[in-house]
Amino acid sequence: MQEYKINVTRIEELQMVKDISSLDRIFKDAKETLVNGEAVWLMRKQPDGKAEKFDELTTLDDLTNYKKSVYKYL
Repeated sequence: MQEYKINVTRIEELQMVKDISSLDRIFKDAKETLVNGEAVWLMRKQPDGKAEKFDELTTLDDLTNYKKSVYKYL
């Protein structure tokens, strides 16, 4: 398995429309990645279309804290 990439721009879009099932699916996949020993990358798409990594989650605690911050705004 390889690292899982989360597009933070997409997360923000899902927050705005309150699409909890899609968010749940993303976080489930991220958790599976971490349990299998790989990292989760937080990336943001730039206006030119490139995705730039700005953070990396390596533990379940990291993921839980990020998930809490996302769900806090729903």
